[in-house]
This record gives sequence, C-alpha cells and structure tokens, in this order.
Amino acid sequence: MLSLSCNCWFYKTQPDCIACGIQHLERAGKSLSLFDSVYFCIVTFSTVGFGDVTPRIWPSQLLVVIMICVALVVLPLQFEELAYLWMERQKSGGNYSRHRAQTEKHVVLCVSSLKIDLLMDFLNEFYAHPRLQDYYVVILCPTEMDIQVRRVLQIPLWSQRVIYLQGSALKDQDLMRAKMDDAEACFILSSRNEEDRTSADHQTILRAWAVKDFAPNCPLFVQILKPENKFHVKFADHVVCEEEFRYAMLALNCVCPATSTLVTLLVHTSRGQEGQLSPEQWQRTYGRCSGNEVYHIRLCDSKFFGEYDSKSFTYASFHAHKKYGVCLIGVKREDNKSILLNPGPRHIMAATDTCYYINITKEENSAFIFKQEEKHSRGLASGGLYDAPSRLPVQSIIASMGTVAIDLQNPVPSEDPNKLGVPTENGAGSRRPSIAPVLEIADSTAILPCDLLTDPLEDETPHSDEEGLPAAEYVKGYPPNSPYIGSSPTLCHLLHQKAPFCCLRLDKGCKHNSFEDAKAYGFKNKLIIVSAETAGNGLYNFIVPLRAYYRPKKELNPIVLLLDNPPDNHFLEAICCFPMVYFMAGNIDNLDNLLQCGIIYADNLVVVDKESTMSAEEDYMADAKTIVNVQTMFRLFPSLSIITELTHPSNMRFMQFRAKDCYSLALSKLEKIERDKGSNLAFMFRLPFAAGRVFSISMLDTLLYQSFVKDYMITIARLLLGLDTTPGSGYLCVMKVTEEDLWIRTYGRLFQKLCSSSAEIPIGIYRTECHMFTSSESQVSMTLEEGEESRDRRESWRDKPSHRYSTGSDQSEHPLLRKKSMQWARRLSRKSSKPASRAERISQQRLNLYRRSERQELSELVKNRMKHLGLPTVGYEDVANLTASDVMNRVNLGYLQDEMNDQQNTLSYVLINPPPDTILELNDIVYIIRSDPLAHMPDELPGGQPSTKKQQEYGTETRDETSL
Repeated sequence: MLSLSCNCWFYKTQPDCIACGIQHLERAGKSLSLFDSVYFCIVTFSTVGFGDVTPRIWPSQLLVVIMICVALVVLPLQFEELAYLWMERQKSGGNYSRHRAQTEKHVVLCVSSLKIDLLMDFLNEFYAHPRLQDYYVVILCPTEMDIQVRRVLQIPLWSQRVIYLQGSALKDQDLMRAKMDDAEACFILSSRNEEDRTSADHQTILRAWAVKDFAPNCPLFVQILKPENKFHVKFADHVVCEEEFRYAMLALNCVCPATSTLVTLLVHTSRGQEGQLSPEQWQRTYGRCSGNEVYHIRLCDSKFFGEYDSKSFTYASFHAHKKYGVCLIGVKREDNKSILLNPGPRHIMAATDTCYYINITKEENSAFIFKQEEKHSRGLASGGLYDAPSRLPVQSIIASMGTVAIDLQNPVPSEDPNKLGVPTENGAGSRRPSIAPVLEIADSTAILPCDLLTDPLEDETPHSDEEGLPAAEYVKGYPPNSPYIGSSPTLCHLLHQKAPFCCLRLDKGCKHNSFEDAKAYGFKNKLIIVSAETAGNGLYNFIVPLRAYYRPKKELNPIVLLLDNPPDNHFLEAICCFPMVYFMAGNIDNLDNLLQCGIIYADNLVVVDKESTMSAEEDYMADAKTIVNVQTMFRLFPSLSIITELTHPSNMRFMQFRAKDCYSLALSKLEKIERDKGSNLAFMFRLPFAAGRVFSISMLDTLLYQSFVKDYMITIARLLLGLDTTPGSGYLCVMKVTEEDLWIRTYGRLFQKLCSSSAEIPIGIYRTECHMFTSSESQVSMTLEEGEESRDRRESWRDKPSHRYSTGSDQSEHPLLRKKSMQWARRLSRKSSKPASRAERISQQRLNLYRRSERQELSELVKNRMKHLGLPTVGYEDVANLTASDVMNRVNLGYLQDEMNDQQNTLSYVLINPPPDTILELNDIVYIIRSDPLAHMPDELPGGQPSTKKQQEYGTETRDETSL
C-alpha cells in the first residue's frame, strides 16, 4: 500500500509522462496499450518487477533507465518529507506527555500567530539563562506552522526542546494537551501586527482568563498592547503594556539621550563579548559594557555589600563600585514590597535588605568571589592601608589610584575629616582639587540634591514664567483626569486652571488668543514635536514624564502633538491640565504642517510607528513610509534630532542611509558576523541605535521573558522610565560634563563626587566622538598581503591601551587609531578600487557641485513654503552653511555626516557602568539616578511657604474626586 501511495504521488507530480513515453516509443516495435504501459510503470517503480511486460526496443529501454535513476534520487527525499510531515501532524494534534510534565519542567507560550522573529527572540532570551537549559517550551497556537518556523524547529538545537501544538487556549482539551496545570509558567503574547490592536488585546484577555480558570496556580506573564485594557489582566503575575513603555521611553529620549538604548541593553542577556575582536576601541568598550545587567542579592549573603551593614546607601554604592566595579542602584526592605531606586543617604542598609545592582555578571558567578575564597582558605592576612589595594582586582587598584577617597577596605580616621590625601602630579607640589569623602552615616543637613531642591523654592517666588505667565499659574499636583483605568499617579507640574479645549489647538486662534503658529507663542525653550496617527491613551504617558514634578520649571519644553486624526474630547480632558501642551492636525508628509507646528524651533522630533502601517502585505515593508519620511526630514532639517520608532529592528539599517558610506557598510558586515556568532544584540552596532535615534518596541519583548528569572525587572524598568513613582524612590536624569568638570578626570572620581555632594548614583555615560575619514582611505583596496595585515593587527592590539580614550579632538595626535579604523573598514567592506585618476577627481568635483546645488534647492524650498505661510525665515538655518561639527556642538545627533563634508563623521554610544578608571571626556552625558527630593523636603519651607507635601495632598484630593 505504501508503495502504491508513493507511486500514485509520483504520477500525480508527473501525470502519465512515463507511461505515455513508453507507449509512444514501443510503437516502433511491439505495440503496447496505454494500460500495459501504466501497469509496467507501477510494477517497475514499486520494485516488484514481474517481468511479464518489458520494453523491447532500445529508446524505450533508455527512457526506463533514466527514470529509474531519477526515482532513486527523488523518492528517498519525498519519503523523508512525508515522514516529517506525519510526525509534525502527530505533534500538532498530539499531547505533551503527562509523564514528561511531571518529571521535567516546561513553560507554555500562547500566541495567536507565530512569527519567526518573535520565536527566535523568545528562544534566545529564554535559553540564555543557565538554569533554564533543561526546560521545554510548548507552543500553543491555533494556526499551522509557516515554512520559516518549521525550518527553525528542524534544527537539532530546538527540535529537542520545542514542541509545537496546534490548538486554542480557550479549549480545555488543548490546555490539557499542553499540560498547563503542570507548567512552570505561561506566556501570553499579543499580535502587534494586527490591523485592529484592540481586537488583539481582547483575544489576549480571553486567553489569560481561560488559562487562569483552568490552571489557577500557573504563573501568568501577559503582554498587552493598549493601556486601557491592562486592568482586565491585573490578576496576572507580570504584565507589560506595550504603549506605556513605548511612549515613556520616547519621552525620556528627549531629555535623557539614548534612554531607549540604555534600557534595551539592560534587559537583553549578553556576556559582553560583542565587538571584542574589532580593532575599533569604541566598539570593544561599547560591546563590553553592553554585558551589564541588573541582578539582586540579599545583603547578608553578599560579599560585595555584606560589609556595609548599618551604613548609608550612598556609602555602600560608592565603595562597592570603587572596589568591585559594581553599581548598587536600589534596595528593598524585607517588610516592604516596594523597590526603591537610590533611596538616598538617609537609608541605612540592613542585613535583610535585598540589593539591586548593575554588573557584568551576578555575584555568585563572579571570578573575584572565588579568588577571594581561595586566598582566605590559604590564610592570607589583611594588610595595612597601603597593602589593601594589592588584594583587589586590577580595576580596583587603578580606581584607588584614580580617586582621592580614603581607602575603604581599611579606613583610618583622619585628623581633619575635611581634607584628603591628594596624590601629587609629576612629582610637583601641586595637587588636584580634592573631593569630599562619602560618609558612612550622612549628615542630613549637608546633602541636598543639586539644582533640584532649590528649584521648588525658586518656583514659588513671584517672578514671571518664561512664557510671560505668572509663576502662580503652575502648581504641583496629581493630574485630575486619567485617560484610562490603572495609570500610576505621578506628581506633575499642572496649570492652576484647566485650559479651554480651543486653546490647545496650536494652528488656530480662538477668543482667548490669536496665535496661529509656534513662532507667535514666543516659546523660550525648544519644542518637542510628536508625530502620531491618533491620540491614543498611551500618548498620555509621553506627557507625564516630561511634566513630572522633579523637572525644573524653567527647563520644561513645549510639547506639540502632530496628529493625523484630531483627538477626541476624552483625551483633551486628560491633557488640558498640563502646561504648554498643544496639538495640531497634520502629518509629517506635509511640509506646511511641519513648518506650522514649529519644526524649525524644535529640538526633538519623535516619529511614532503608525498602527495602520504595521500590517503590510510584506512584513518588513511596514516601516517603508516612516523611513522615507524621516530621511526626507533629515535632509531638510539636518540640525533636528529625530527619534524614530520602527516595527522591525532589522530596518534600522536604513535610517540616515548613505549608499556610499564605507563605514556603514563595514558596520553591516560586523552585524552579520555577530549574528552568526549567535549574539542577541547583533543590531547594537548600528549607529542610529547606538546613538538612541531609533527604537523598536519589539526589543522590549525580552523584558517579559526576563521576568521569569528576574521578577523585579518590570518594576525597575517602570521606575527608570517614570511610569511608576514610589515615595522615597529616585528617578533617572542626566548631567553634562563641561570644561569646568574635567578636573574630576575619571568616572570613579565622578562617582565619589556625586555621592558625597548630592547623593546621586551614576549608572552610565552617553559619549559622542568625532571620526575623520578621508575619501582615499575609505576606498582603499583589499588587495593587501597577509603578512601586512597580520603585522598591522599585532600593532593595533599591542598599542591598544595607549589610545583607549582618544577622541576626535586628538585624532591628529594619534594617527594609529585612525589607521586601525581604516584597516578594519577595508577588511570588512571588501571593496577594491584603484587610485583616483584625473577624470575621477573631476567627476568628484562635479558631484560636489551637484550636491551643493541640491542643498540650495532644499533650502529654497523650505524658505519659499515659510514665506507662503507667512512665517519668518529668520529661524531657519541654511543647510549649505551648516557643517557636521556645528551640528554636533548644538545637538548630539548620534551619527551625522554632512553631505558637504564626507570626511567628518560623528558617532554616539552608551557605556553602561563603565570601569572606575574610565577617563571623562568633554560633552559626556552621564546618566544618574537622583534621589527623591520630596524625601528631603521639610514640612514647611522657609518664610512660611507651604511645602510640596501640601501640594501633594491637594493633588490627591483632586484625584479622589475623579477616581474610577
């Protein structure tokens, strides 16, 4: 029967071709009927071979020989395919063994449709943790596997770990097949590529209810798209709302550059091995620091923090970083479920506290711990003050030489606590400015967050606001109207009275004012423009972090919402209480709309991914319109910082695309190399992502997956992004390193300075560098001898430490760094070219003239449209007179190459928890977690002024009146 089935399949693919061929050829000899020919083929290819019917002449015999050879090749392959399909059908309609469920651990992944990107992100992140290697993943999906998923699951690495079951989570029979009641966890993910995202959320909610009804004890990890649907699944153990995180992250990108990159790197599992074989110093440093993650440990069980029992939080944070390179960022009391980020120096560490820290690896796997235990087992005694650094790792020895703090491992009381022993420079008697030590128990009157606690006092003074309004028009309180149920209350800057809806329209005047464009308002601060399709409830989370109470009033940026569809009254009711928030109907396709909303007065333009484009016929084409529009704005307004959200992370390579940029092509090769090595962060070296100018919400899917191992990650991410505010918990902000700050010299000394003066905890650096590339170097031939390449490679690695911190300012002093960059670009780009001839030079000059003419046309186009709209052209800078260095001095664009000057490149990247000996550079932006200023505020301010706590109470009363 099996042979008959196979032969029938064979004839189905090639109907009667052999039988007809034999019958036709046998006409020259003994004629065969069509039935005899079919009978002969079936008997022959079924390997029975009765021999009663045989071909008589040589042409028909030759045809039979050829077809038998073909069948020997084709039939085994088809047998294998049939067997695999039969096994997959059995798996899809089969059961996960009850015996395996009771003896082996497994998790269930419920999705409505399974895409290859989602599957690989889940598997790579889930199995990145060592203790999850023995887990099985059971996928429960109502649709059949597509071809790409089937190919991946055929790989031996996944075929033994992943089981695909076709079924619905709403059916108890299918939940029993997946053994949901025995599962360690259930992940329920929404389909973000659906046209109707609300409908996708409804399906997710029903799945969550069905699983909770069937297996009440199974931990649930739920992903919701829209915030208004979040309260339906509040019973789940962990919930991630996509729109909340998306808008909060995009908002912080405007005030804290590259926050999206910082958070993305923190929530991805990495060993910090990316880019370590590159001769580029910034790639090695950036890749190594990307391996930092958030871990936790109890204080009494920790070797890092155990000695700081009964010490202040800032004391423990600074000393742990100085000695071990570990950044302590938060803590949780045993009797309190709330995690506090940087609770400040008034928090005294206890043995039962849970410490949350950033490090390249968790303490249990730290090589230092094992080395220390080995030395203690040998009976090594601790030495004196000058012997202590010898028992520390190399980075701690360097840090102790680079800081002026007293040695904390064996502290010796000083005669004068205000003076520190400062090492001399070059043997001379001159000393560097000293930094105050971090006290074990902080003086409550000595530590105040700089530029923050003084701000509330200034806000209450009767001076006029920047927009000409009295200062009394702004109060601090809780927003009275929330657009959805379940939003976290946040203390914000609010208007004393709600603004009328007509005053929120930017481009149309009303009876209250006659302003019709951004110029007429006379804003003192740069605008933040948000381009979105609709005013969804998630957009509320973009406004709240930018109007939080800890933002100085004088630094508030006006917010303009450029919406394709006008907002409804429900949304306007929620935003009318915030100062300087406006909306306008329009889109980024229209240059007139961009000019009316004040794009020439804007510092940041945020382009939000549109829901209508997420479901394209070809998945990766969903970002096509957004990418082209952003590229156009990048050409029209090169000084504008554009932050873009994409649907697919792989499309970020098209941002600020330049086809002839050799350096970008070399980075593309590096990305492919890292992907082949199995890196979860292969896209991290793309310059727009490293600079925080592009972001995809799918990158945060790993946040939900990591919560299975680290149940605190969602809470910490929400605190960092300002989605949640816990009393006593700090918030994320930045400070810029100026020329006056360069005396601090190292990151370790900066850590001490911030801890001792303002109780702030630095967690990373956003660095912008200049790279100079000549056109001849960027097109060098690849035809170099192997000996020269190996010699250059040895030179680059031998001289690496001496150029570790060189930047664009000293590129001319360090030609080897530039030489290494060019060698690396040559090896990866693999482009061969001859020395430029005279004709090529003339052609290049003509191209430069053409480019200059094109820039002038763009400039004239913008100016003509501004004149047509009646807008002054004074604020618009001519693109032809704008150089990349000028743009870099104004804003950090991440990676900007001026079209006039192909030899200048700027790139930016994030360094998470860099070593203490890292040299600070001019214009470095330092990420810091600042302690809660309300925790330091007295009940009544000097001069009889009411404190912020009273304003909190006022805001609370207002909120209670409108609570749902």
